[in-house]
Amino acid sequence: MLKILDNDYYDLIINTISVPSYDTGDNITLLTERSSLLHIPTAEAEPCDLGVRPYSTFPSLYTPESTISIEKSGIGTVQRNPFLNLNGQGVLMGFVDTGIDYLHNAFRNADGTTRIVSIWDQTVQTGTIPEGFTFGSEYNSETINLALSSEDPLSIVPTVDTNGHGTAMASIAAGSYTADQTFTGIVPSSQIIIVKLKEAKNNLKNIFLIPEDAYCFQESDIILGIRYLLLTAQKLSLPLVICIALGTSQGSHDGKGVLSSYLTYLVQLPGVGISVSAGNEGNKQRHYFNSTSVIPFYNDFELRIGEDDKEFWMEIWPYAPERISIDISTPNRESTQRIYPSIADCRRFNFIFTQSVVWVNNIIFEEETGDQLILIRFLNPQPGVWYFRAQSLEDEPFSFHCWLPNGNLISDNTFFLVPNPDTTITSPGNGVSQLTVTAYNQFTDSILPESSRGYTRTGLVKPDIAAPGYQIPCAVPGNQYGTATGTGAASAHSAGIIAMVLEWGITRRNYTTLTGYDVNRLLIRGAQRSTSDVYPNNVWGYGTINVNNLFERLTNL
Repeated sequence: MLKILDNDYYDLIINTISVPSYDTGDNITLLTERSSLLHIPTAEAEPCDLGVRPYSTFPSLYTPESTISIEKSGIGTVQRNPFLNLNGQGVLMGFVDTGIDYLHNAFRNADGTTRIVSIWDQTVQTGTIPEGFTFGSEYNSETINLALSSEDPLSIVPTVDTNGHGTAMASIAAGSYTADQTFTGIVPSSQIIIVKLKEAKNNLKNIFLIPEDAYCFQESDIILGIRYLLLTAQKLSLPLVICIALGTSQGSHDGKGVLSSYLTYLVQLPGVGISVSAGNEGNKQRHYFNSTSVIPFYNDFELRIGEDDKEFWMEIWPYAPERISIDISTPNRESTQRIYPSIADCRRFNFIFTQSVVWVNNIIFEEETGDQLILIRFLNPQPGVWYFRAQSLEDEPFSFHCWLPNGNLISDNTFFLVPNPDTTITSPGNGVSQLTVTAYNQFTDSILPESSRGYTRTGLVKPDIAAPGYQIPCAVPGNQYGTATGTGAASAHSAGIIAMVLEWGITRRNYTTLTGYDVNRLLIRGAQRSTSDVYPNNVWGYGTINVNNLFERLTNL
C-alpha cells in the first residue's frame, strides 16, 4: 500500500529544502514548491508523539462549513445587462470537498453531456492516477460522458458524494438552469473541476484525540487537491476559481499555516481567484479570550465538558513575549498543579478520582509562529465543569486566546462558560490575501448568528465580505434540490461572482493580467455598506457583496 494511504505511516508536513537526501520514492510527497509530506512509520499513534516532533508538522483537520436571493448580490442586474451578461463562460470552477454527484442534471449541458472537466477522487484506487500524483483516480469529461450514456454509470465512473456538501457547493456556484428555470447557479456556463477528498488518517485523528468516526479531512490532502486544480487549469489555459468551504480551528489564527500561506501565494497569480468560508463558530461558545493587566497576574476560566465528548483537544495561544503556565483541575478539583513551558515535553496526567486522562504540551516556542502554544488533549474527561488557571511566569501583564475544535468534532454540550464570539474565523480564512466570506440572511439583512467573527489573532481585517448564506437553493445527491446554510454556502456564492469578474477581465480580454487579489479588492470597493455601521468591522468585513456596484464603480473611474 502507498504510504500516503497507509495508517502505519504518519504524514508530516516539512519544508521542501529540509528533505533528507535519502528520503526518495514514496517516502516523500511533494505538496508545493515550499513544502512536502514526509511519510514515517509508526507502530501506533500516541499523543505524546507530538512532543517529539514539531506541532506544525502535523496536518490540521478540516470539516465542511455548511449544513436565496440572487438579486441581493446584484447578479441578476449584471447578467441581464446585454453588455455584460456574465455567466462564467471560459472560466474553470474548482471545488475541493466531499465530491460531486456527477449524474445530477445541475452539472450537465442542455444536450445531457457533462460540464465537468475532470474529477480526482482521492478515495478510489482502481482508476487512472492523475499525472504528477501518486494515488486516487482521475475521470475526464470523455469518461464521464461515457458513464452518463451507460445503463450502469457507476461501473465506469465509481465516484459518489455520500455527504452531499461538495455537490451543494458546486451547484450554488456553477449549477445549470433547471428546465423550468426555478434553479440556477451563479455561473451556469462555467466549466467545473472536482477533487473528492479522502478522509483523514486515523493515526492523525489519534494524535489530536478526534473520534475515528468523525468526518474530517487533513490539510495535506486539501493542498494536493488545490495543486491538481491549478495544474489542470494551466493545461487548459483557463482562469480558475477555487472554492474552499472547509475550515479548522487548529493553529494560530493568523494566516501562517501551510494551507493559508499557499492560498495567499496563489491568489496573487493572474487568473486565479479564491473564495474561502469564514467558519460557523460565532455562537458555538468555543473561543475564550483574556487580557490580564493588573495584579494578580493570573486568570481563571472554566470549560463545561458534555457527556458525549470522550476525546478532543484545546489550544491556548499567548502573545509573545509573554510566557504562561497552566493548571488544570477536574470537576472534583483534582489538579495537575502548574505546568511550565518547555521545548518538547509532553506530560500525561492520570487522575485518582476519575478515569480521565489529559496530555499537555506547553510549548515555549511553536516553530511556525515563534509564539508559545499550550496544547491540551482530553481522553474520557469527566463530564462537568473543568477549571483552568493561566499564570504569568514573570508576574507581568499577559493575554491569550483559547480555541476548541470546530464543526462536528465536538458536540454543542462542550463550551466555555464565559466565551468570546470574536476571533473565531477558521483557517484558511485567516490568510492575508484570499477572499474570506461570512454569511448573512438575505431575507432579513442580518448576519447569521453562527457566522464566525474577526479579526485574526494579529488584528488583520477578516472577514472581507458578507454574502447570502441562509437556505441557499442547491443540488443534493439523487438528482434532487434542497438548501444549504452557512458560510460554506456564502463562499460558493462568492466564488461564482469571482468567476463573473474573471470572465469580464480575462476571457473577454478587458484586463488579461487580473489576479484573484485584484478581484477581491474590486469586490470590497463595490460592497454594499449600511450607513449605520462603521466599516470595516469584524462581523461584516467591508459590507455585503454586490457585483453590479463593482462594475458601476469601474465605469466611474
